[in-house]
Formats: sequence, C-alpha cells, structure tokens
Amino acid sequence: MKYSIEDLRKKLSEKGLKVTPQRLAILDAVYKVGGHPTADKIIEYIRQGNPNIAAGTVYKVLDTLIENKLIKRVTTERDVMRYDGILEKHHHLYCTESDIIEDYMDEKLDQLLKDYFNKKNIKGFQIKDFVLQIKGTFNKI
Repeated sequence: MKYSIEDLRKKLSEKGLKVTPQRLAILDAVYKVGGHPTADKIIEYIRQGNPNIAAGTVYKVLDTLIENKLIKRVTTERDVMRYDGILEKHHHLYCTESDIIEDYMDEKLDQLLKDYFNKKNIKGFQIKDFVLQIKGTFNKI
C-alpha cells in the first residue's frame, strides 16, 4: 500500500495528533520498509535521512501510533515485536524458518470463522476480532 506524505499528515490529523517530522518519518517508514518491520529496522531506515533521531523517540512514537490505531503490533514466534500499517481485516502467513511475515486476505475464511464462533457461543467471552497467524515455511524458488 502506497501513501504520500500528505496522506500520512491527514491520517495523523484525523486522529487529533500533532503532525511532527518524527511522526511522519516513522509512520512513513512502517509503510516503506514493509514486511512488518521491527523497531530496529525502522530506526535503521529513518537514520539514513535523520542520523540524530533517538531510538527512544522512535519507540515512543510507535506506541503513540498504536494507541491511536494507526498501526498494529505483531508478535512472532521469536518474540520479536513487529509493526503493521495495514489496518484492513487480514491474517498473517508466518515463515518459521526465515521469520518473514506476509499478509493474507481471505473474505471466505473471515466469514467461516465468524459463523463458527457465532455458533459456538463461548460462555462469558465476547469476541471482538480474530487474526490468524498461519505458521509454515515458504517454498524456496
């Protein structure tokens, strides 16, 4: 998904956030680095253009973006925190060998899961959302 800086400014403004160069750079990095980047990858990318940005600033901004539902956290089997800028309903294909995460969208699967859990009626628990992390390995081509 491609976003212009103006699109990112608008996203921040719509959430009532002050549009700062740091927020723009970090949100932009989440999309441009792609592949559900780690904070370290985001910092590495941003420091190419802003060598003096502090790691603490990046972590604070990432937390703010999550709190304001502009990005999501994704945890892998290796307990590494990754970030996802795609907020539309989707699941993840997680390669246990390479630690690569790819997005997987399937409306039929979403409906199947929704119908299944509606019939299950889990006592004392209200489902708000579901996201699958499908583990496996990508074939080497």
